[in-house]
Amino acid sequence: MSAAHILVVDDEPDIRGLLKEILEDEGFDVSTAENAATARESRRQRRPDLVLLDIWMPDTDGITLLKEWAEGSGGLDAPVIMMSGHGTVETAVEATRLGAYDFIEKPLSIAKILVTVQRALENASLISENIGLKRRTQGPLEPIGSSMVMDKLRASARRIAEHKTSVFISGESGTGKEVFARYIHANSGRADGRFVNVNVAGLARENPDAELFGVEEDGRVTFGSLELANGGTLFLKDIADLDQSTQARLLNALENQAFLRVGGRDLIAVDLRVIASTRRDMAELVRNGEFREDLFYHLNVLPLAIPPLRERRDDIDDLVDFFLAQFTEQESLPTRLFPPAVRNRLKDHDWPGNIRELKNFVQRLLILGTQDTVEVSEVNMMLGLRPESSAHPEFPGFDLPLREAREQFEKAYLEHQLKAFNGSVSRVSERVGIERTHLYRKLRSLGIDPKQIKEASKE
Repeated sequence: MSAAHILVVDDEPDIRGLLKEILEDEGFDVSTAENAATARESRRQRRPDLVLLDIWMPDTDGITLLKEWAEGSGGLDAPVIMMSGHGTVETAVEATRLGAYDFIEKPLSIAKILVTVQRALENASLISENIGLKRRTQGPLEPIGSSMVMDKLRASARRIAEHKTSVFISGESGTGKEVFARYIHANSGRADGRFVNVNVAGLARENPDAELFGVEEDGRVTFGSLELANGGTLFLKDIADLDQSTQARLLNALENQAFLRVGGRDLIAVDLRVIASTRRDMAELVRNGEFREDLFYHLNVLPLAIPPLRERRDDIDDLVDFFLAQFTEQESLPTRLFPPAVRNRLKDHDWPGNIRELKNFVQRLLILGTQDTVEVSEVNMMLGLRPESSAHPEFPGFDLPLREAREQFEKAYLEHQLKAFNGSVSRVSERVGIERTHLYRKLRSLGIDPKQIKEASKE
């Protein structure tokens, strides 16, 4: 992994030189700038992992520069530590409001600088990881299962992690390809770097290059995923959905370990590892001309195929136990007993949606169940297998059209979440992974009033 890149911005040559020397002795890669104009240019040429920024400078003061970066389209993508020999409480408050990590007074204490730099970098890493965890909706931190198949897969992933070349993970939807990508990253020499997850299918159709490669426009820079992953791992999910022009640009970037931002004029060097995944038949896409053969071979250096859940049924017990603990501890759902007969019934099912389908199934059992113990008949009802002796299913919703059944489940699910968080829409939004505005719209469409739930929780 490459060393963290620190940009030191100060108009005093002695301070710039001292900080550069000390930080380089600590193993950091350091660039310096004597004013705001030079700082902008340095940041344009290479994204810093951290900035040490002086407040009083001859051209543009540090607070103004901080505000410029904070209000840009890319925002503050790296921690900024402010430095000043004439600081006031108001200045410190303003810097913090704009997103500065800390404020250090001059004369500088080298010990304090080093501690603050280390903490700022660690904090940035934690924030990045927490964002990744939220996007994964609290999935497992590593591949779960004690079957021989899973033991071999984890061993293969660890061997792959020792190398620096690209990895191609294939498998049906819901098999846990991202979990394996993160597992490879965590066991690699880049574990301390960022893991940047790019959902290729979700890239903006009008300009996918901007999200991957970044943008330079009117002197402002927006960093793309490749730069954000510098020193770490770039995970390209659903790589088969990448359009042809972006495929060519990505291949050129990976071959040269450098690229141009959209609208940029200088090559940006990067040191990263790419892990790509797909649920589709890449050989067929290559034959049909839908995916570049040269890019596929560049990415497919170390292939890893994840089998569907139906081919590793022995892992279902471990997965059920994991999801039970997750839902009862993190979402306050009532715990239920899954007896051996129920577990065997779950193992008999083919699970076309794989782990994702099993997770949702366990969640529905916990939300809609009325007894402490899950019954086989209940499982059969949920799987759409009704006992012949029963004219009507005991489980609600199966006599309804799909749309109405889905609404019934969504209403029960969201009402449960609101009750668990005392009617707090913001906390439910974080828990279920729905943006707050969309969640309010969904609640209105389902006839759910958060205020009523909040009032009832106070009684």
